[in-house]
Order: sequence, then structure tokens, then C-alpha cells
Amino acid sequence: MPISNIAVGSTGEATRPDAIKAAAAEFFSTLIFVFAGEGSGMAYNKLTDSGASTPAGLVAAAIAHAFALFVAVSIAANISGGHVNPAVTFGLFLGGNISLLRSILYWIAQLLGSVAACLLLKFATGGLETSAFSLSSGESATNALVFEIVMTFGLVYTVYATAVDPKKGDLGTIAPIAIGFIVGANILAGGAFDGASMNPAVSFGPAVVSWTWTNHWVYWAGPLIGAGIAALIYDNIFIDSNPHQQLPVTDY
Repeated sequence: MPISNIAVGSTGEATRPDAIKAAAAEFFSTLIFVFAGEGSGMAYNKLTDSGASTPAGLVAAAIAHAFALFVAVSIAANISGGHVNPAVTFGLFLGGNISLLRSILYWIAQLLGSVAACLLLKFATGGLETSAFSLSSGESATNALVFEIVMTFGLVYTVYATAVDPKKGDLGTIAPIAIGFIVGANILAGGAFDGASMNPAVSFGPAVVSWTWTNHWVYWAGPLIGAGIAALIYDNIFIDSNPHQQLPVTDY
């Protein structure tokens, strides 16, 4: 990836109306996503007193997050691009698809959206705990870090393939579905081990409201590393800076 692709942005970007609207879109989309995702776990725990530690709870969490992310990405796509995730924003920054200053605006909005969602959940449920992400029994921080790297790699790779790649064509219309599906699938794969965050904002809100920071670094380092690897690989290997026109199918 040419270093020239990375842009810092202008000093006045933070005050531009389009940047402010984009940050607001990220705030509300993240709020909607976290409220539905975290809330589904709280509701399941209230109904069963077991939470997502059971197979049924894990499936419920995967479905809720997949549906909610599909909606959250869709409603912000035309305004901010529908990142809903600081790791996705970081990956797109490395590919030159968003400036550093606008990325910082997005990160702030995403983190505040997650905190707001958890505060609303705590108030609406009469003070129930918004559980912070944690490692399962016997799971080390190193193992959880690998899980987060691989799962977020899959997420950001999907974002690049379906939403960023100039050759995506009509595939771009299903990008929100694909992004939601990969998150749901990854929750089924890693949810029983470390909660399967793939999103620093999703981890940050519950940690702030419950003030629980044990191994919280894993949920930042893993997603950011995974996103960076996915961005560098896809941008360097599969996005051609001088693309040629593909022959029509009938010519093969």
C-alpha cells in the first residue's frame, strides 16, 4: 500500500457539516447496535438466569448481533459509510479511504454511542448490570488475542471485499448483510471463549458503565491488529491501482 494513500486531513475538517453529520450517524448507529446486542444478552439472562453461557444463549447473541449490525450499517451507509466499529475505521484509514482526523471523529462518536447505549440499558432495566467482555475459564489473554485478531480480520476483509473494492459492482448492495453475517458467525465461533467482540466500542461501553477493565486491552489490541492486517492484505493484493477492464463473459 503506497504511503501516499494515508491522509491526515485538513485542520478544519472537524467543523465541516458533512463530517459532523457523519460522526452523528456513527454515534446513533453504534448506539442502536450496542443497545440491541448488549440488551439481547441482558434479556436472555433475565429470562433464563444463564445468559450466553449456554448454546441457546450463544445462538441468540449471534442472531441479535447479526441482525442489529445489518441494520446499523445500512442506516449509516449513505452518510458515514456505516463503520459502526473503530477497528473498521482503522482498517479503512490504513487503506486511504478515510482521513486520520475524520477517523478520530468517528472513534469518539462510536465510543460515546456505546456508552450511551449501556447507560440507557442500565436505566431501562432498573439497574441491571451491563456485563463487560471477559475471558472464559481456562482461556488465556494470548488465546483471546488470537481469537480477536482472526475474527476481526474476517470482518474487515469482508468490509473491503463487499463495500470498498471498486470492482464490487452489485455486490455492494449486500454488504450490510455480509458484514452482519460474518459477525454472527464469528460470535458462534469465539463467543464461548472471549465473548467475540471484534469491536473496541462494543467492549468499551459495558466496561465504562460496569467499571470492569480486566483484560480490556485484548478487546482493543486484537481488533486493531486484525483490521490492520486485513486492510494491508486486501488493499495491496486485491485492489489494483491501475485496473484493467474485464472482458465480457461472452468473450471467454
